[in-house]
Amino acid sequence: MINPKETTPRPDTPTARDHGLEEVRLRQQAIGVKLRHMFDQVVNEPVPDEFLDILRRADERSSTKEGQ
Repeated sequence: MINPKETTPRPDTPTARDHGLEEVRLRQQAIGVKLRHMFDQVVNEPVPDEFLDILRRADERSSTKEGQ
């Protein structure tokens, strides 16, 4: 005869589903860490001089139009 206590998983015993969820959480955490690292690198890159010149000219044009 089957003992029902043996077929019911104990609450303190991790199941395969729990292991799968933990693996997913760890992957998501690793992706988040890498994304934050990449974002920090991009934010800390210097702005190219050509781009700054474009912004400066755009500011000059908008201030000239406002002054008219």
